[in-house]
Amino acid sequence: MTRCRCAQDLSIEQLRRLLIEKRRAERHRRLEQFRRSGRALVLSEPEEVRLEQMRSTVPTAEEVAPAPPLSRRRRLLDRILLAVEALAVVGLLLVVLNGVNLIERLNREVAGALRQATVTPTPLVMAVVLPAGHTPPTAPGGARPNDAEIPEHLRPLVQSLAAMPLPTPAPGQPTRIRIPAIGVDFPVVEGDGWEQLKKGVGHHIGSANPGQPGNMVLSGHDDIYGEVFRYLDRLKPGDEIIVYAGNRAYTYIVTEIHVVEPTDVQWLAPTRQPTVTLVSCYPYMVDTQRIVVRGVLKTP
Repeated sequence: MTRCRCAQDLSIEQLRRLLIEKRRAERHRRLEQFRRSGRALVLSEPEEVRLEQMRSTVPTAEEVAPAPPLSRRRRLLDRILLAVEALAVVGLLLVVLNGVNLIERLNREVAGALRQATVTPTPLVMAVVLPAGHTPPTAPGGARPNDAEIPEHLRPLVQSLAAMPLPTPAPGQPTRIRIPAIGVDFPVVEGDGWEQLKKGVGHHIGSANPGQPGNMVLSGHDDIYGEVFRYLDRLKPGDEIIVYAGNRAYTYIVTEIHVVEPTDVQWLAPTRQPTVTLVSCYPYMVDTQRIVVRGVLKTP
């Protein structure tokens, strides 16, 4: 006599096969009912057998073999490939950052090249003699340019510069000078050559304009052509020098006074702050030296 077994005594595979048999019996029963009623077509036995074989070939969970564990060599290779990928990403980021920095530096260099630098006016002649030199009117032949005080090897250079045409007057150039302490009130012309100083005070070409940073050099005679700078030696620190550019006035305060040699051209050098330098021959009717008066722009 066959002993009945409960579901707990069966394995999963046995339960699966019992379930398949039960479903197949139920399916045959319904198909038989459909055949009788004419609502189903009869499948051939080979087709049913084929379907059953297909179902029976589906692997169970126990039949599916687990994947074999990775070998040590494969794990090491995977780690190496991961490290290479990480280094490649880091390298790419470094290349991108370096490219960005390079582009920014190039942009700054281009912007700096395109930006116009602030031009500081500089005198055209810096290593010859101070302007306004001449022989005294009492000398034989009268007053004339004193070529003797120019070094002989530089005389051709000075003559060539004197022959150069004067630049076209521009806005901002000095047009008038007043020194109340010694009664000076004269026009200012561009250039400080022999012909220009016949008309008044000369503005050294290339030196600064009124109110601008730099050294504005103004020259005048002391004993000829109006004696415009006759009494520069009477000025003292604190006196005012007023220079006009058109209708605008700029006031400078005297800071120092010197008597120097004609070749002491350091007084023509540019300065960082707005400065005025007055130059004239000295002493009166001797004219073997120069008197230099320097002042700085008065701040509001």
